[in-house]
Amino acid sequence: MTLVESVSLLLGLIYASSLLYFGGKRWGAALISLMALAAVIVASIWPLLVGTAIAAAVFALVHRRSPQLTQGEGRADEVRDAVSHFFALSLLIVGLQYVVYHALLLNGLGGHLTRPDVVDAFIPIAGGLELKAIVTLNLWDKHHPAAAVMLFTVMVSAIVCKRAFCGWACPLGLLGTQLYRLRKRFIPGDALPPAWLDWPLRMVKYLLFFVLLYLVVFGMPSQALPGYFGGNYHMISDAKMGAFFLSPSLLAGIIIVLVLAMAMWQQQSFCRYLCPYGAGLGLLSFLSPFKIRRSDEHCLKSKGFACDKCTRACPARIEVDNLITVRSDECQACMRCISACPKKEALTLSTRTGISLSAKGVAVILMLMMFAIPLIAAACGYWHSEVTDEMRAYLLPYLHQIGH
Repeated sequence: MTLVESVSLLLGLIYASSLLYFGGKRWGAALISLMALAAVIVASIWPLLVGTAIAAAVFALVHRRSPQLTQGEGRADEVRDAVSHFFALSLLIVGLQYVVYHALLLNGLGGHLTRPDVVDAFIPIAGGLELKAIVTLNLWDKHHPAAAVMLFTVMVSAIVCKRAFCGWACPLGLLGTQLYRLRKRFIPGDALPPAWLDWPLRMVKYLLFFVLLYLVVFGMPSQALPGYFGGNYHMISDAKMGAFFLSPSLLAGIIIVLVLAMAMWQQQSFCRYLCPYGAGLGLLSFLSPFKIRRSDEHCLKSKGFACDKCTRACPARIEVDNLITVRSDECQACMRCISACPKKEALTLSTRTGISLSAKGVAVILMLMMFAIPLIAAACGYWHSEVTDEMRAYLLPYLHQIGH
């Protein structure tokens, strides 16, 4: 685990602990702190030890300058924006380190920088094959173990708190939102497809998801997985994914431009129509006990007022004001509807039994899962890739020639 990864993990856990502490859940804050400290001690690697000190110092500085931010005292939108920008900044720094790492390798300067293993989160098919190997063969892949860890983590997050990963942590979602807002500043209005076309377009992402799921489940028999994991393609699969974005072919470049144009023109268009990752999380989110629930007793619309602020605030275009319980695969638990509601008690993210989550609660659960599970995996030895710098340096010049 690199220093950048360590600082991000520990900073996220410290923030989750802070939200609990200032929210009156001091035992929960103490438990998270002790768990993180135990994992760091068990791992006993210098990046985690140094990262703990740096994360604590950074958090203390931020708390001194902006205590409202570290205590989560703002509205739900402010808490969500703080979390999503933290994830995006962390991944941006990790991405820069990854690019510099490979540039050094290609120039014969390997060993000066460590590869951040969290980038394996961007090869979910490899992660799916690794989870299949774990279940069917009790086999852990040693080349990209972080891919399985991150895929499992995101899947668990959907079961616990719906598609909060999409609404709170996904960097592509944040990028799309910013592009959409930028476009709205210069070109107001939206060009939404009619309802009869919207539903078939939404099914595209499910088609892509089931194609990928078929490849993972049936495309390769379990007996062939050990050989595949030991092959050159798998060892360098993260670099092949990186090359798709950093040096795309003409077709790949056209696809990227079209996706960005879609994101600018319609809010969350990529999430709604094309993202297979979001499709899978949407299906898993039906298992979550937490749903957006509307109280007729407190809702202004139920009292005869013409209020639909919750529906207008929803980026997924869910008609929240017409539902008692939102059971939608598009709901990202972003809580924009709750923030827009003029009656505090009218909308909640809660279970059937009345257990509700505030924005701070969603932030704590999401950050605990996204950072604690990888930290525990690293402490147990299921994180770092065993592909050596020498092997990467040997394979990189043949990147575009290496196939399945």
